Amino acid sequence: MEQHRTRPAQYGPRRSGAPLPAQGRGGAAATRPPVARAAGRPVGRPVQPARPRPAPVAGSPVARVVRALRGMPNPRLTGLGSGLFCAAVMTLLGFLDELLFGASLTAYGVLFVPVSLLTALWVRRGDLLTAPVVVPIAFAVGLVPVAESGDGGLGGRLMGIVTALATEAGWLYGGTLVAGSTVIVRRIRLMRRRAAAARNRPPA
Repeated sequence: MEQHRTRPAQYGPRRSGAPLPAQGRGGAAATRPPVARAAGRPVGRPVQPARPRPAPVAGSPVARVVRALRGMPNPRLTGLGSGLFCAAVMTLLGFLDELLFGASLTAYGVLFVPVSLLTALWVRRGDLLTAPVVVPIAFAVGLVPVAESGDGGLGGRLMGIVTALATEAGWLYGGTLVAGSTVIVRRIRLMRRRAAAARNRPPA
């Protein structure tokens, strides 16, 4: 007769279908807690949240410059308006230069650069190309109170203007270059905005 093997009593009754625990060293069951794995991320490296960019301190120079730029007026001048603005400001600065600095051509040239920049910034988008044209004309107009008159007649005044244009050509070219560069930057930004608007426009 076939004898059936009996399970020792110390192991208890066997349950059908239940897996036995793995035996480690010393007879103790070696169990490990389940490890959660994030999809596509290595285990054990916590996800670092994105750090927000620090805002400029209220009393920092950057914050003061930003507030000053935001507080500046932002008019939109036509081509004729930008020419009249630049000529009027340069004529006024010429009179102030004669009154305060004794008709210093160097001071007049230094003041011409920021006026050229403002003219290029304030002209409207449709008349951007007029800014580099009106700026040198305004420079010559503003030289009337600054240039030497010689004998005091009209011919002497014209000769003084021509001489000032020749001697201060560096400031004239510098202001015109600033205006031209500003116009180019504005033109590129305008073209990028139009291209982005065309891409985002839904198809008809």
